[in-house]
Amino acid sequence: MTQDWLGLAGRVAVVTGAAGGIGAAIASELSGAGVAVALLDRDAPAAEALAARLRDRGARAFATACDTTDEASVRAAFAAARAALGDADILVNNAGILRPGPLADIATDQWNALLAVNLTGYLTCAQAVRAQMLARGGGAIIHIASIAATNPQPRSGAYSPSKAAVAMLSRQLALEWGPEGIRSNIVSPGFIRTPLSEAFYQAPGILERREAMLPSRRIGTPGDIADAVTFLASARAAYVNGAELLVDGGLDQALMELTPRPGY
Repeated sequence: MTQDWLGLAGRVAVVTGAAGGIGAAIASELSGAGVAVALLDRDAPAAEALAARLRDRGARAFATACDTTDEASVRAAFAAARAALGDADILVNNAGILRPGPLADIATDQWNALLAVNLTGYLTCAQAVRAQMLARGGGAIIHIASIAATNPQPRSGAYSPSKAAVAMLSRQLALEWGPEGIRSNIVSPGFIRTPLSEAFYQAPGILERREAMLPSRRIGTPGDIADAVTFLASARAAYVNGAELLVDGGLDQALMELTPRPGY
């Protein structure tokens, strides 16, 4: 096995929503594989704190503020990342939000606000990095979707529709940009324990009930998602384009096991 088995050394990545949770794990994992990473987040101080820790480990890391719903902010952030690290050949579209509420009475502005982050922001970032990738001879875009893209999540407003749209956006990019050497794939997490979801697991019995649903019998970690992203970004996934990698501990396969049946 060669030292750089993944073929990632010397590459440059932009990670959105990189200040914490899954985004921070992705940035850290890519950095450990030899990738120079640009951390984009609305929380610039938290992104810079992570970048400083990565630099302390000897990595090349840069952080800047970015609001992915604002095209001018995106263009400025990608230009700053390019000036600091060079042209990017990896983009991880990770920034996302959840606004709970039933569809019966969700306000149009709340619907549009979620789509602006979870869907339109992904396209804006992909457009912003395309020229850089072409200058590098190609690249890899990995979009963080969700198991909710194919399994409707109740009382979550536009979340499931937005993630389903991300899946199609990725496939469309794979079709249109694939001939130019740019691959586009999605990673769809299942139950992942992050600072944003930690409150769920503090409720009595929730952890045990969720673990019992999963064939793997454990809740996922941000590192599980980071590992999948790193593979898709790497040379080992060079022929993977327009695909979905489901990282859910087998949850998507458990429907019939969770269905009550006589004698079981």
